[in-house]
Amino acid sequence: MWTLGIDTSNYATSLAVFDTAAREVVCAKKRFLPVKEGQLGLRQSEALFHHTSVLPQMLQELAELADLTRVERVGVSARPRPVEGSYMPCFLAGVSAASAFAAARNLPLLRTTHQQGHIAAALLATGERELFGRECLVFHISGGTTDLILYQGIDRLTELGSSTDLYAGQAVDRVGVRLGFGFPAGADVSALAAQCPERIAPKVSVRGLSCSLSGLENQCDRLLKEDKSPAYVCKYCLLCVAETVVRMSKNALELYPGLPVVCAGGVMSSELIAGYVSRRLPQVYFVPGMFSSDNAIGVAALAGGIDRG
Repeated sequence: MWTLGIDTSNYATSLAVFDTAAREVVCAKKRFLPVKEGQLGLRQSEALFHHTSVLPQMLQELAELADLTRVERVGVSARPRPVEGSYMPCFLAGVSAASAFAAARNLPLLRTTHQQGHIAAALLATGERELFGRECLVFHISGGTTDLILYQGIDRLTELGSSTDLYAGQAVDRVGVRLGFGFPAGADVSALAAQCPERIAPKVSVRGLSCSLSGLENQCDRLLKEDKSPAYVCKYCLLCVAETVVRMSKNALELYPGLPVVCAGGVMSSELIAGYVSRRLPQVYFVPGMFSSDNAIGVAALAGGIDRG
């Protein structure tokens, strides 16, 4: 069975077709929302406009890659997270497009969330089928979240900890934009960080299962004023995020010993972060960028019931 997934986040418009029998992505399309130079994102009205404008064209492009008449179910991220009060207008564009597609073909429509889609994509990309059916710790780290979650099924997500202020993705983007990169800046920050050969000892603020990241932005500003190279500052920023993940994970594993740790979200696509964390934590999973950054793959997979085996 083929399924169609649609995700309209605050960063990107994403579409994916998934083959549930083969557990493979048939095709996927993603387009980042246009952000003016120097800006740190879009207003919700702007994001909604851009999603609405580009979805018809992207659906046409998807149809040129795959026979959409083979789609039997549709999934869409209808809100950010599966908690009461979670809402962002940008997801209305995806709901509208998915509802129209499903109604025109008389297909079932699954409304899920952006976070559940991220988690499903990450679990799928590990290649470990049993992870969908067992407890694990999941980090969802992006521009809008720094969440440590106890996963007991895709509909049983318990937030164990988060940032008390700035999100990790916000910190990375602010450093990147400060250095002249476009928004979102994660890929550029990671590329520049890889050019720094110096050993760095990051300083982080973690208490139990919560963290504070507002100081990270100030630390990076101070390093720039001290004439540290942009590559050094980018590496310092990413290593602070990585060390935060390590400390929060170790604290969580004291409460939930033996659980695997799965990393999802755009910030977790950094090879620098993945290498740092993997050397310090047992049984931790990082996945390729197309499965960790904003995407509709997990949404499409959930529409096909991948979480049920």
